[in-house]
Amino acid sequence: MLKVVIFDCDGVMFDSLAANKAYYNHILAHFGHPPMDKDELAYVHIHHVMDSIRHIFRNHPEDLTKAEQYRQTVDYTPFLAHMTIEPDLREFLDYLSPRCQIAISTNRTNTMLPILKLFDLERYFTKVMTAGNLKNPKPHPEALEIILDHCRCTVDEAIYIGDSMVDREHSANIGMRLIAFKNPELPAEYHVNSFMEITKLPPMNEQ
Repeated sequence: MLKVVIFDCDGVMFDSLAANKAYYNHILAHFGHPPMDKDELAYVHIHHVMDSIRHIFRNHPEDLTKAEQYRQTVDYTPFLAHMTIEPDLREFLDYLSPRCQIAISTNRTNTMLPILKLFDLERYFTKVMTAGNLKNPKPHPEALEIILDHCRCTVDEAIYIGDSMVDREHSANIGMRLIAFKNPELPAEYHVNSFMEITKLPPMNEQ
C-alpha cells in the first residue's frame, strides 16, 4: 500500500533552470568571472549549493572561500521570479492529499521553504528535507530514511519522483521505486511527462 509520495524540487515540481542560471551567474559576476557554460549549468541544477559553488569556482580557487561567504548573504527571493511551477502540480497534490502523505527530498538548502510559501504549497507537505537540514545530502539516502521514519512507513510503501541520476542514486541507495519525470532515458520503474499521468500508474492503485 502506497503511504507516501516524495518529490524532488528542481526539474520536477518547478522548472528552475533559469533561476539557478541567474543565481549562480550573479555570484560569478560579483567576482568578475564569466557566466557558467552549459555543463556547469547542468551540474548546479542537480547538486546542492555548497558543491555547486565549489564546482563553478574550481578554476578560481583564490575566490572560493569568499564566494561561499558571499552566497550566504545573497537574497534568493528575486531569483524566484525565474521559476515556473509545473502546470498540473497543484492538481496532482490535491489528488494525493486525501490518499497518502506527501514529502520533499531536495538538494536545495534554505530556499525550499520560501518557494513553498511563495507558491502557497506549504500545506501539502508533511516533511521537507533539504541539504540544509541533513548531514548527508543526496544521493545519500539519509533524507529518505528520515521521511520514512516520520511517516511511519517502509520503503515499499513509498515512491520518489525525480529527474536526474542523482535522484536515481538517491532512491536506489535505499531500494525505493523511482518515477522519472520528463527524462525517458533515466533508469526508473516508471516514466512520465506530467504529474497527472502518475495517477494511472500501478502504485496509485495500491491505496
